[in-house]
Amino acid sequence: MRVVYRGLAVAGAVVVVAATLAVVLPSEPDEVAAGPVTAPPAAPSSSGSAPVPSVTASPSVTASPSVAPATERATPRPGTSLAPGYTAMEALYADPRVPRLTRSVKRMPLRSPGKRFIKDRRAGLRVPKLPRPWKRYGAAPFTTKQVLPKQRGTALRGVFVTCPLPIMKQKSPRDTALLAARWTLNHHPKGSRITWLASQPVKRGWMLAYRVTYGKHSSRAAVVVVDGGMSKPGLAFVSVPDSQRKYWRDIGRVASGVRVLG
Repeated sequence: MRVVYRGLAVAGAVVVVAATLAVVLPSEPDEVAAGPVTAPPAAPSSSGSAPVPSVTASPSVTASPSVAPATERATPRPGTSLAPGYTAMEALYADPRVPRLTRSVKRMPLRSPGKRFIKDRRAGLRVPKLPRPWKRYGAAPFTTKQVLPKQRGTALRGVFVTCPLPIMKQKSPRDTALLAARWTLNHHPKGSRITWLASQPVKRGWMLAYRVTYGKHSSRAAVVVVDGGMSKPGLAFVSVPDSQRKYWRDIGRVASGVRVLG
C-alpha cells in the first residue's frame, strides 16, 4: 500500500506542475493577426532620395475593426523612385523637372484675345487665330496648329496647338493642368525643367503659364485646360523660345482667349 500511495502522490505532483505550466506559458498562435502591413521606408540612397514604402495586404483575410488602419504613404519627394500602383499626381510630385505649385505663384493680367478665332470641334474649343507672322500649319498629331517661321540654326520655333486632353483628367482642373504642363515637356528639348510664372482659374478650366529652361536657353509656355463638353476636356498649349521672345506677348493672348465652342 505504501508503494501505491507513493505513486499516487508523484502522479498528483506531475498534474499540478503541468497545470501551472499551462497557465504561465502562453501558447503559440496558429497564424499572425490579420490586417494590412506597411513596410518601413528603406534607408536613403547616396543620392539622397528614399524609396517610397510599399503596402501589401492579405486578400483572404479581413481586418477586424479593432485593428489600426495602415499608415498612409507619404507624398513622394522630387527624384523618388516609385513602385507600380502610384497615381499620376504622385508621379508628378516625384518628378524633379516640375516644382510644387505654391500660393506664391500669382495670377497674370490677361489681354484681349482679338476678334479672329479657330474652331477645334474635336476638343470643343474656340481659340485665338494669332496675328502674322503666325500661320496655320499641318496639325497632326494635334487638331489645330499655328507656328512662327523657322529660324536658321535651330529647330525651335513658336508653336500653338489644340487637341483633346492627351492625359487622364483629374478631379481638380488645377491638377489636370499640372499634369498637362508636365506632358508638354515631351515637346521641349531634353533636360527641360519648369518654373511657374502664373496660375489661375478660367471659365470651365484652369490656366498655367511657365518658363521652360534647357541649358542656356529657355521658352515661355502656357497650357489652358477647358471642359468643352466633349468626352475629354480640351487642351490649348503654346510655347515660344527665347530666340523669338518678341512674340512672348502672344502667350497672354492665348491664355485669355480660349473659349468653349458654342
